Amino acid sequence: MTYLLLIIGSVLLLGGAEVMVRGAVQVATRLGLSSLLIGMTVVAFGTSAPEMVVSMNAALSGTSGIAMGNVVGSNTANILLILGATCMVAPVLVDPKAIMRDGIMLLGASVFFVWISLLGHIGSTIGAAMVLVLVIYFVQAYLRERKNGSASAKLHERETEEFKDIEINMWAAWAFFIFGLAGVIYGADLLVESGTEIARSLGVSEEVIGLTIIAFGTSLPELAASVVAAFRGHTDVAVGNIVGSNLFNILLVAGGVAAVHPLDVPEQIQRFDLWVMLAATIGLFAYLALGKRFRRREGVLLLSAYGGYVALQAYGVSNLYQWIP
Repeated sequence: MTYLLLIIGSVLLLGGAEVMVRGAVQVATRLGLSSLLIGMTVVAFGTSAPEMVVSMNAALSGTSGIAMGNVVGSNTANILLILGATCMVAPVLVDPKAIMRDGIMLLGASVFFVWISLLGHIGSTIGAAMVLVLVIYFVQAYLRERKNGSASAKLHERETEEFKDIEINMWAAWAFFIFGLAGVIYGADLLVESGTEIARSLGVSEEVIGLTIIAFGTSLPELAASVVAAFRGHTDVAVGNIVGSNLFNILLVAGGVAAVHPLDVPEQIQRFDLWVMLAATIGLFAYLALGKRFRRREGVLLLSAYGGYVALQAYGVSNLYQWIP
């Protein structure tokens, strides 16, 4: 029954996030907001809503391991799993100018996140500061892109277009948003409760469940959006979704949750998982900066790396230490 609830929670998160974002985009469009602003805020926040709700729920329930594992595991899955799956659909090539600013910000935020997490605790003040940094960054980025019409601005506009394939009136748009949000909230509750129960029954730590099962569940909306974008030939949008989602996960999700309820960082995440996340982020940034094409070969490598990462979690990261001199 617990596993069934886990599946139901994941489905509700996926469907709820999809419906919520489409409704929110339609509401914002009818309120006269530009596609650029919608892409930078509504779409970016909507795709990270599952991580936000799940991590907040977990933290308030006293399971910081799941909250931190969800953030770190989702960022790792977004790069290794989602980008890898996207490459299997179509080659991925992005104009470095379109993604460079957000890529640099993501790299800087990731380095800071690793550093602050190594202290073992993320307090309310640091969490609030992380959220403030994100707000300032997006305000400045929006004002600059609105004037210049840069490649980055065009990418954010195309992200919005991915969610405009339905035409509904304002009342229906609000209904989509409200019902979608309810699905995300209820799905998050089921995911955290069932994930915690599974961890206890299997005798594994909460952070391992957060890093794997729950992180996969909360990454499903990004996976669906990226694969659909790739089928449409919009692979740059898929990469934009990944970079934006990871940035939001660090500064808004981890920062926002810590601002409300300080987070303790489990030892395993400090010693191993943060470094996997950072290595994946650096590798993604290097490829984007050099203008390299992600082909099927790279997709196989990314998916294999993610499979190995999950297998290692199942084996037990602590068991590796016995092989280290």
